[in-house]
Amino acid sequence: MVLKLSRLVWFVSVLAVLANLLYMYASLPETVVIQEDEYVAIGREWLFYILMISIVVINALIYLVKTMFPHEGSLRAWFHGLIITINIFFIIAMNALNVYNTTDTFDQSLVMYYVTGSLALILIWAAIWPLYLIYQKFFIKQAI
Repeated sequence: MVLKLSRLVWFVSVLAVLANLLYMYASLPETVVIQEDEYVAIGREWLFYILMISIVVINALIYLVKTMFPHEGSLRAWFHGLIITINIFFIIAMNALNVYNTTDTFDQSLVMYYVTGSLALILIWAAIWPLYLIYQKFFIKQAI
């Protein structure tokens, strides 16, 4: 049941990240500024294709894990959650880049809190699986 629910949430997150990518592409200028200090810029089309390939490759890992571990439902559910958190990071990072390239005034520190928080969410979720394995090894009684 948890695996089915995680697959559903993962699918919704894929749709959300792709919709956000299309929205971001439509609202960005032709040249997207990544960093102003050293003036790092990239074309809007290049950024779109780089992000699209990254999103597809990372989300395709779900199928790789499914074929490698077909009977490990808890591992697959955890991995779905990890990819969901990465999709959340993509959404927040794309919105931060979109806000950075608009002419509106914004609080840059607030945007960086969101990006840092989404990175922390990925790290916390990634640490859950090893902690779960340690808990299972030492605290769950095995039937002999």
